[in-house]
Amino acid sequence: MSSQTYSISDLARELDITTRAIRFYEEQGLLSPERRGQERVYSPRDKVSLKLILRGKRIGFSLAECRELIELYDPSSGNTKQLHSMLAKISERREQLEQQLLDIEQMKLELDTAEERCVQALEQTLKSQEVIQ
Repeated sequence: MSSQTYSISDLARELDITTRAIRFYEEQGLLSPERRGQERVYSPRDKVSLKLILRGKRIGFSLAECRELIELYDPSSGNTKQLHSMLAKISERREQLEQQLLDIEQMKLELDTAEERCVQALEQTLKSQEVIQ
């Protein structure tokens, strides 16, 4: 790995996130920068971890799932375990989303039915009021 390091502001700027978010991930144990006095010094590994966290968040992974993937990071082995785990998590997430889509479609049908009943009841109520007058 290269010996390049990053400051918290370098990472925040490059990855378009706040320094507060980076500190949060550090507090959660997902990042472990070195310290030089009060300054945090992030390694290329920290940068990769942060990218993985952000990607994981975008596709709906929990922080615990991101932590699992980060712990499997091992470039010396080609990250095989990490990639297999990531594929399994992607598959699980896809199944969850497909179920949510089915649930949403079912809810839309129920809303349509409820709306139709309300409209019919309202029409009948208005007709009844017209007859009385």
